[in-house]
Amino acid sequence: MDRNEQDSQSAADESASHRPAGIGLMGRLRAYFLAGVLVTAPIAVTVYLGWWLLAFIDGHVRPLIPSAYNPENYLPFSIPGIGVLTLIIVLTLIGAFAAGYVGRLVVRIGEGVVERMPVVRSVYGAVKQIVETVLAKKSKAFREVVLVEFPRHGMWSLGFITGGAHPEIQKISEEEMVHVFIPCAPPTAGYLAILPRREVTVLDMTVEDGLKLVMSGGIVTPPDRKPPPQLHKLDRERKSA
Repeated sequence: MDRNEQDSQSAADESASHRPAGIGLMGRLRAYFLAGVLVTAPIAVTVYLGWWLLAFIDGHVRPLIPSAYNPENYLPFSIPGIGVLTLIIVLTLIGAFAAGYVGRLVVRIGEGVVERMPVVRSVYGAVKQIVETVLAKKSKAFREVVLVEFPRHGMWSLGFITGGAHPEIQKISEEEMVHVFIPCAPPTAGYLAILPRREVTVLDMTVEDGLKLVMSGGIVTPPDRKPPPQLHKLDRERKSA
């Protein structure tokens, strides 16, 4: 073996000595198992929650369907989602009726009766106002994700601005006051804080990302949606050109 062959062989041996050891069988199986969990877990949880909601609505609505109009009485099998479909149809028909003259008159008379009930009127009024506020397109509730120092200074909590303060509350301060809902993690409950707007730090974060952060207890950190500074510079140059 000449000198060149010896140098090539020694280089090959040296590179082989520095080559990382391959993954064993158990390591590969563990990696495959974790990959399977990552793929199937989100799908399984989503399907389970959707099926649970479907079964919950079906279980409460299906018994209310008259037997003559229940298609399951004429079929040898059950139809999943028949309760959801029935609920959608009924709500649509109620909305169409309430939009007419007779429907508005009936609703007005019904609300007049409810207004004479001491406890019921408070519950009905609060629920109606909440639903109208949430469904109204002009509503600014849950449009801004903010940070507030809660429950003490130096400790920050994630919250959502739900609106401006009540006029009676606004009287206590000359500054603009806002309502901030601070949810628990996971969001089974929360706190209503009334703070001056200057003490609220508005984040450049969507409500969806804020809810993900709260629901995961901080495990899921949404990515930064801001473009890098280079893109800002290129965009400014493009606009100036």
